[in-house]
Amino acid sequence: MAKKNPNLIILSSGEAFQPFRYSVGVYGSRFFYELKENKKFFGVRCPVCRKVYVPPRPLCGPCYRLMDEWVEVGPLGTILSFTILRFAFIDPETGQKKPVPYGYGFIRLDGADTNLQHFLELPKNSAIAIGSRVRPVFQEPRQGNLKDIAYFEIVGG
Repeated sequence: MAKKNPNLIILSSGEAFQPFRYSVGVYGSRFFYELKENKKFFGVRCPVCRKVYVPPRPLCGPCYRLMDEWVEVGPLGTILSFTILRFAFIDPETGQKKPVPYGYGFIRLDGADTNLQHFLELPKNSAIAIGSRVRPVFQEPRQGNLKDIAYFEIVGG
C-alpha cells in the first residue's frame, strides 16, 4: 500500500488526476524572494553572449553556459505583444471567474533580453499599444510568486 505524501499536489483535469510536485529551484527562489521582499526584478547574464534572462534560469540556451551573474532589471518595461480577452472563463489557478475584459501581454523589462508574460491594465483614457511603457503594480500582502504583481499599468503619454 502506497504512503500518502502531504507534499504532493493533486490537480484534476476532467476525470483524470495528475500528481505534480513543483519546485522553482535556486534561481526561481531568488527571483521570487526579491519580488516579495523588495519589489525588484532580477535576471541572470550569460558570460559569453551577455544576454540577460528574466525570469532567471541556470543555463544560456544558445551558449549552453552556466549563468551566475545576477542583474537587476526594470521595473519599467515595454509591451512587445498583447491581447485583450473579452470572454469569461474559470481561472485554473484560482477557481474564480476572471473579470473581462482584461489584457495579457509580453513585456520586456528594461535591461532584460527576454520577455515576461503578465496581465495588463486596460486604460480607460488611452489605447494600449505595442511599444507602450509599463510598470508593475504589486499586490499586498505579497506571497513570493508571480501573482505578487497584480498587473502592469501603462505609464507616460
